[in-house]
Amino acid sequence: MNRQNHAGNPALPVCISGAGLAGSLMATMLARRGIAVEVFERRPDPRVVGPVGGRSINLALSERGLNALRHVGLDDDIRKLCIPMHGRIMHAPDGALTRQAYGQEGQYINSVSRSELSRLLLESADAYECVHYHFNTKVLDVDLRTTTLEVRNPGTGRTKRVPARLIIGADGAWSPVRARMQKSGRFNFEQRYLDYGYKELTIPPAAGGGFRIEEGGLHIWPRRDFMMIALPNQDASFTCTLFLPHEGPVSFEALDDPAKLGGFFEEHFADSLPLLPNLSEEFFTNPTGELAWIKCEPFHHGDGVLLIGDAAHAIVPFYGQGMNAAFEDCYLLDRHIDAFTLSRQADMLATYSRTRKPDADAICDLALANFAEMRAHVANPAFLARKRLEKALQRRFPDHFVPLYSMISFSNVPYAEAVARSRRRLGL
Repeated sequence: MNRQNHAGNPALPVCISGAGLAGSLMATMLARRGIAVEVFERRPDPRVVGPVGGRSINLALSERGLNALRHVGLDDDIRKLCIPMHGRIMHAPDGALTRQAYGQEGQYINSVSRSELSRLLLESADAYECVHYHFNTKVLDVDLRTTTLEVRNPGTGRTKRVPARLIIGADGAWSPVRARMQKSGRFNFEQRYLDYGYKELTIPPAAGGGFRIEEGGLHIWPRRDFMMIALPNQDASFTCTLFLPHEGPVSFEALDDPAKLGGFFEEHFADSLPLLPNLSEEFFTNPTGELAWIKCEPFHHGDGVLLIGDAAHAIVPFYGQGMNAAFEDCYLLDRHIDAFTLSRQADMLATYSRTRKPDADAICDLALANFAEMRAHVANPAFLARKRLEKALQRRFPDHFVPLYSMISFSNVPYAEAVARSRRRLGL
C-alpha cells in the first residue's frame, strides 16, 4: 500500500468534505486560483431533491458574510435573495410592539433563505471546470498521515481512497474529518448541549400575497425562560422558530397534545395565533432541533488537514453569526493562501489555526450570552434605554464609541478584538 504523504502535492486536488454553505464558498475561492477541487457530500444534491423543511433556523447575513461574498463577486447576487431587517420588533404578551434599531441609520442585517443561498453557492462553484461535486458520497475515514479520504457511495456500495494535497473538513458539527482528528492525540474537544430545543413554524403570506406582519425586522416574542422569533422570506411568509426547554413544566415534553399547545400559545403568544393557521400540524410534524456548541483545538492536523465552519466551531444561533463566521473562515483562509502560498502549506495551516481559535471562542461565548438577552432582556425598559444611549454615543463620537453589537455585525473587526475593545471601554 502506498503510504506516501500527499499533502501539498500540486498534482492532486484539494478535497472538501461537505457541500454546505462553507464548503461551496471555499470551493469557489480555490477554483478562482485554478486549483482542482473535489467536494464530497453524503446527502443528495439539494438542487435536485429540494430543501428539507423543519430543521434549519433562518439565516441572518451581515457584514462578515457579505465581505466574503464580495471577495468572490457574489454580493450583488446574494442581495437579490435578501430581505433587510433594520432592527428587532418585540411582541409583549398583550400584543404591544416595541422597536429597537440594530445600528445607525442605514445599517441592517439580512434575512436569507438557506436553500436559495445554498443553490447560489453550489452553482457558483459548479461553474468552474476544476470543481467536481460528488453527492450521495459519504466520507468514511481520513488517513491523516497520507492526506487521503476514504469515501463510499451508499447507492452503489463502492468504496475508494482519494489522495489530496489538502483536506478541508467543512462537514458540520458532526464532522467525520474532525472525528478522525479527535483520535489523533493532542486534540482538545469540548461539546455542550443546551437544555433548550427549537421547533420551526410558518406564518404564511396574507390572502392578497403580502406580509401579515412588518417585514423590515426580526420579530421576537421574549418570555424570559423561552421565546419565539420570526424572520421574513421573499415569498412574504415568515419562518418562526420556537425555543423551549426540552423538559419541565413549560417545555416541548409538556406540550404533548393540540389542546395543551393551543392553551400555551393563547397564554404566551396570543397575537401570533391568527398568524399560524397550521400551528398544530407543524408543531407535531416538524422535528425538535437540538442546540449545541463545540470548541476544539487545533483546527488543523499536520500539513494536510483543516477544519472550517461548524466542524471547527459550532455555535448556537443567537447572535446570527454562525454562517457569517463560517464565511469569514473561508475569506481568512484564502487570505492566508495569499500570504503563504500552498507551497508553505504547513505554516499556512498552523498560522490560520492559531490566529482563528480566539475569535471562534469569542463568538461562541457571545452567542450563548445573547440567548439570555433575546429571551429575557430585550423587553426590559432599562435595557432599551441603555441601547438608546449607546446609539447616541456612537452618533456623537463615531470614531471612539462603537457598541459591541455593531462591531460584531457591521464590521470585520476580529471577534476577540471586538470583545476586548468592549471590555476596555467598560473598564473590565
